[in-house]
Amino acid sequence: MVNPVLVVDCVGKAYGERKVLTAASLRCEAGAITALLGRNGAGKSTLIEIAAGWIAPDYGIVQFRDTRFVRARLHTLARQGLFYLPDHDLLSDTFTIRQHLELVQRRFGGGSIDEVAATIGIIDRLDQRPGALSGGELRRAELAVALLRAPVCLLADEPYRGMAPHDTDIVTHAFRRLASAGCAVVVTGHEVPTLMDGVDRVVWCTAGTTYDLGTPAEARADWRFQQEYLGWA
Repeated sequence: MVNPVLVVDCVGKAYGERKVLTAASLRCEAGAITALLGRNGAGKSTLIEIAAGWIAPDYGIVQFRDTRFVRARLHTLARQGLFYLPDHDLLSDTFTIRQHLELVQRRFGGGSIDEVAATIGIIDRLDQRPGALSGGELRRAELAVALLRAPVCLLADEPYRGMAPHDTDIVTHAFRRLASAGCAVVVTGHEVPTLMDGVDRVVWCTAGTTYDLGTPAEARADWRFQQEYLGWA
């Protein structure tokens, strides 16, 4: 069995009396794209934030690149190659898109800014600020930062939300490009056809826990997933 890049093992998280996660786990392997699916409020974003070290779980372990953390922290994981793409506000309107990419390039090296921008379809937006971009363009610009960083693990929360089909195709291609380079990619969202057609594995988050359903074909064949999430009779 391939050693996973990232493992979140049996974590729990409550906010006051509200238990969001009780026993949730996530396993991410190099070269594979995993979809983390679940209804609103099921705890997907909370699980991603714990995996990224953005928030602390009440209990459970995060393991990244063979190091186990009782309290993982975003800056520590980022230095080791994890990239967290939140569902909003990754880029600052203080800088142009090119300036953001130059900062990443100076810090981490990487490839050509123009090549990455062309791949993600924002070559003509490099000298604009994030606030001047459409929603789809902004999401692609954020993903350009991840491509230039070339992480070993990418956690992307709701990357397809509100996207036009053209933008969706470009973003899916970018995820596949990262995975082909050996990156472990995790994506959340509600765009079931897009996600099921573009990923290698499906993890279902429900009732405070998670189920690794296997490949998209295996997930579609799971009767409980069919009825409770896909809504099939």
